[in-house]
Amino acid sequence: MGVHNFPLWSNGKQKGHGNAKCGNRYLCWAWIEAANFAIRHDETIRRWYDRKAAKHPRVLAIKATAHKLARAGYHLIKDGGTFDMTRAFG
Repeated sequence: MGVHNFPLWSNGKQKGHGNAKCGNRYLCWAWIEAANFAIRHDETIRRWYDRKAAKHPRVLAIKATAHKLARAGYHLIKDGGTFDMTRAFG
């Protein structure tokens, strides 16, 4: 039922109940760990992360990096091939 104990209504529609739990929390954790590892060990990803972290909070920058890695991983599984750093973070 969301965060509130009562339904929120706006324009005749109930609000605040969508997207409460979206995705697998363990998979999300794994991609964030992969992003932290990549930020520490790859200079290209580190530069991209630093640019993002300069404008936004650190947590958002790490989540954005994890999201980029997850999308790249999905396309590697779907299409095969090899990982192209410049295409992902260039």
